[in-house]
Amino acid sequence: IALNSAHDKYLVRASYFEIYNEEIRDLLSPQKSAHGLELKESSDSGVYIKDLTSVVVKSVAEINSVLQKGKKNRSVGFTLMNAGSSRSHSIFSIVIECCSVDSDKNEHIRVGKLSLVDLAGSERQSKTGASGDRLKEATKINLSLSALGNCISALVDGKSNHVPYRDSKLTRILQDSLGGNTKTVMCANAGPADYNYDESLSTLRYASRAKNIKNKPVVNEDPKDAKLREHQEEIARLKSLLSKMSSDACATNHVPGNTANGL
Repeated sequence: IALNSAHDKYLVRASYFEIYNEEIRDLLSPQKSAHGLELKESSDSGVYIKDLTSVVVKSVAEINSVLQKGKKNRSVGFTLMNAGSSRSHSIFSIVIECCSVDSDKNEHIRVGKLSLVDLAGSERQSKTGASGDRLKEATKINLSLSALGNCISALVDGKSNHVPYRDSKLTRILQDSLGGNTKTVMCANAGPADYNYDESLSTLRYASRAKNIKNKPVVNEDPKDAKLREHQEEIARLKSLLSKMSSDACATNHVPGNTANGL
């Protein structure tokens, strides 16, 4: 953005929310989502969260400020394995819109989204000592992680005609970050203690599957702009082909001895 700001116009927006017990909570306006926000879908924008707070940011410092504000509202709790254990999955999204002007003064819009996802770790009740609300939270966490693993497996397999995105709110929201027009990176957090050997091995296997997702992302742009660009590329290709054919024809006509009276 810093390099192209003189030629293009940008709009950057940030949002931060968590999925707690299969409820979507706005971390920037927690009072607004006391009973959970609704997950919607439209033909234009795909899957989205109704009434989610979106903040316009103009610098890295402002983005970090939004991140720290939301972080204070995250759901955490005590377990035998972690005094400040995350009890939810959180997603920090940055949406960037770029408006560029071509030589004919026509405006073209491109949109990109970066989703930073902090997944709560899978838990074993025998180790965490979870009970009551903590146990309920752990059950929901494990179910959503299982659903995410099933989606990753279906994407990696390549033979499945159905990817079960609708099995959880986590996978529904991350649909365009997994198998859509996207690039996916998973960072695994594993400890060296042999006490956690099974959990570390399971985590690495989980991340290894995500690494095998193969997508072919393209630029997000207005459908009309995309069609116009395709026509322009096709015209350029045909002009190049005609020019080559014309050059070949001229070369053939100037070969010595190639005359009309050759017979």
